[in-house]
Amino acid sequence: MPHINIKMYPGRSEEVKSKLAKHTKEFMIKELEMEEKFISVSVEEIEKENWQSEVMDKIKDEELYERPNF
Repeated sequence: MPHINIKMYPGRSEEVKSKLAKHTKEFMIKELEMEEKFISVSVEEIEKENWQSEVMDKIKDEELYERPNF
């Protein structure tokens, strides 16, 4: 705990996704004052045409702290 799942459009390299996961994990370690061994990060690519149904429609309003502006 916790597990962070980053969902985004396809097209970024494995290097970029790996760096994003690493920086996200480092931020969570610092922000939550947790040991590295407890934090996991995944990156999931979602096609643009499926974004609404596969991502936005599944998020409960009370759990969405930062909303997109598109």
